[in-house]
Amino acid sequence: MSESDGSTVLYEVEDGIATITMNRSEARNALSMALQRDLSAAFARADGDEAVRVVILTGAGPAFTAGVDLKEFGETGGTDDGERPDIWGAMDGCSKPIVGAVNGPAITGGFEVALACDVLIASRSARFADTHGRVGVLPGAGLSQRLPRAIGIYRAKYLSLTGNFLDGQTAFDWGLVSHLVDDEKLMDTARQVARDMLGLQPHMLPAMKQVIDDGFSMTFGDAMPMESKRSREQVRQADAWRGAGDAFADVRDRGREQK
Repeated sequence: MSESDGSTVLYEVEDGIATITMNRSEARNALSMALQRDLSAAFARADGDEAVRVVILTGAGPAFTAGVDLKEFGETGGTDDGERPDIWGAMDGCSKPIVGAVNGPAITGGFEVALACDVLIASRSARFADTHGRVGVLPGAGLSQRLPRAIGIYRAKYLSLTGNFLDGQTAFDWGLVSHLVDDEKLMDTARQVARDMLGLQPHMLPAMKQVIDDGFSMTFGDAMPMESKRSREQVRQADAWRGAGDAFADVRDRGREQK
């Protein structure tokens, strides 16, 4: 059942999947303080809900999110009673995989929201742009660090130093998004990817997400022993191999079917 989590976010849980929808379509889902606050709360809610194993994030209307609400930012200086909600911290702190279903433009701060997802799926209407330089503000939510790691430093510099838009096809060709689909197939594809994730053993989703993220922030020399250590620790846990025989058999049978 879908419900409003505050006035700017829709929150729905079905079959282990929480769908979070930014719901300011009249403002192209610009990140007002209220939307930032409600998004942060929605991710915290999903993280704390044992019934949720995967999260899908998307936008209502024709845009994913146009970025920070510049009109409000100019009036408030980006503060709300002295405190600025931290969407990106809430997303980073969410132990559940986040599938970003990018249904339209994801601009500047909205691009940073997309980059905080674990997997990106784009519709053909999707557009990405970093216009921080055009508005005179340095990135502050990870774009300058995440984007080069996602598409390479030279392509990232091209986008950030020009402010030019990246279309969905090029985003797919550059490896930024894993799927590029027709607009009407976006949510079905996102849900299928989420269901594929649900095929992992329950304890594995957060563990796999964490080991990848932690290793990516390290040098290769540090990341390899970290992975090995965590693998050994998990193997020593009795629950780690519970049901493993059936799982291996299922993977084997699915492999045979795909040949």
